[in-house]
Amino acid sequence: MKLLEQLARARGWNEEERLILDQVQRVADEVIAPNAEHVDRTSEFPWENVRALNELGLNAVFVPEEYGGMPMSYRLYLEIVSVISEACASTGIIWATNFHGMKPLIQYGNDEQRARLLPRIAEGGLGALAITESTAGSDATGMRTTFTPDGDDILVKGSKIFISNGDVADLYLLFGKWSEIEDPKKSISVLILEKGTPGFEVVSKEHKMGHNGSSTCALSFDNCRVPRANLLGAPGDGLAILLASLNKSRPSVAAHARGIARAAFKDMVAYGNDRVQGGKRVLDFQANQFTLADLAAELAMVEHWTDYVGGLVDQGIEDMGLEASVAKLRASDLAMKMAIECVQFHGGYGYCQDYRAERLMRDAKITQIWEGTNQIHRQLLGRSFVAK
Repeated sequence: MKLLEQLARARGWNEEERLILDQVQRVADEVIAPNAEHVDRTSEFPWENVRALNELGLNAVFVPEEYGGMPMSYRLYLEIVSVISEACASTGIIWATNFHGMKPLIQYGNDEQRARLLPRIAEGGLGALAITESTAGSDATGMRTTFTPDGDDILVKGSKIFISNGDVADLYLLFGKWSEIEDPKKSISVLILEKGTPGFEVVSKEHKMGHNGSSTCALSFDNCRVPRANLLGAPGDGLAILLASLNKSRPSVAAHARGIARAAFKDMVAYGNDRVQGGKRVLDFQANQFTLADLAAELAMVEHWTDYVGGLVDQGIEDMGLEASVAKLRASDLAMKMAIECVQFHGGYGYCQDYRAERLMRDAKITQIWEGTNQIHRQLLGRSFVAK
């Protein structure tokens, strides 16, 4: 593990960051990881894990100080996502979704909106990001949810699918089309929907391959009346806000996948050193050493690139969509590859629930799909080389 330990030391966390990471690691080891198998088997929402993270005040790391937060670097945020996700992928994405949903409010909301809404998140409230519809996945312009102005309110009508934290969130960052704007791109707008709004309903909860502790829901909006004061920016600002927000959420998903990859790699090393076959440890076989060597090299590259992208955000660089796509693409592909090899390393045991290898494999797959399928990211990257 020397290669990865060297990388970890090179991150150069300051004393305050190190203290936070030590506390997150403690909670991950003592609370989250021991609960992971139960959460996966029962599909129960991991409230105990969420409460443990809230006791650390962890939402505060991305909320401005004036609204109850204690903001830290984005690079540190990414590392926290990875630490939690290594212990339990479901809990990792639950916590990361708070950032995905509320970062646009922090970045694009006005002072009144931030002062009114953000303290709920800083105190441990859950956020959700509601974009996807049956007609609008990777192509957000296909959404049909409508926002109709009605005096000081906005009437919301439509539906969303595949919404993480959909049945537990306190605040929803909701995208829809402004009824008075015809252009499908220019009409996209965004508002904050608050829990308990009349006409809002959780229609169903998905039964998934993995991430069983993370709620993924279908939502409906039957003429929900939302105060116009909850509209972010102006009507039609939604697409620009969405694209800018993805530059922050895609590296976050990469960090989540990185956590799964770390878990699979550590399990391979531990099992390979412990399991004896034909009088030799599994890791004494050269073929297995070669497999681990290749995976370690790939993990080192993903670790470095994810940190690099985090540094770009901390520097205030906005034009980093391609770098975010590289992070999401490579980290998620590696998570899946690492998990498959982890199952193979464990042999028959890897296919059974005696070890977490099979859970890691199920959890890894969605990372290649959400936040833009990897085919979409390859298209974005490939298209960037076409001469204008």
